[in-house]
Amino acid sequence: MVISDGVVKTVSCSGEHSFSKPNQERIRLLKGLGVEGDAHMGETVKHRSRVAVDPSQPNLRQVHLIHAELHEELQAAGFEVSAGQMGENVTTQGIDLLGLPTGTRLHLGDAAVVEVTGLRNPCGQLNGLQPGLMAAVLGRDEQGNLIRKAGIMGIVLAAGEVRPGDPIRVELPPEPHRPLERV
Repeated sequence: MVISDGVVKTVSCSGEHSFSKPNQERIRLLKGLGVEGDAHMGETVKHRSRVAVDPSQPNLRQVHLIHAELHEELQAAGFEVSAGQMGENVTTQGIDLLGLPTGTRLHLGDAAVVEVTGLRNPCGQLNGLQPGLMAAVLGRDEQGNLIRKAGIMGIVLAAGEVRPGDPIRVELPPEPHRPLERV
């Protein structure tokens, strides 16, 4: 099942384990690995905290996506944030990323496909970017459950180049849908 489409606003990549990622004209997604040249590319985990626990874990965080609407929300709250600063590889617009179920496939541009694995768990490094930013990307629902707003993570199912302006087609998995959990 396909739901509303969106667009790629920005793409970002860094070969170093830096928190922010510089914007690029294009990125190349590699099947089973992630973003070519990115420090988090690989079949097994590359995030330092996860490597320290178990370096053989599968990398469910090959691609980080954030919705541009989060940047707008944070800017309205007085934060100065822009695409790539919070470590995302792809900034989207027009898709409720946080409302997608686990296993959703995002078709980016002509060929690339990313399968959504879960929510990004925001970390204290956000406060290094700007004090209070970590709290600003966390919230609570009506039942008091924690809401993580810092984007979603995925794995690359099909390779391809992704550029700003590329369309995003959303393909939902078969029901029953499983809500996103942190990965």
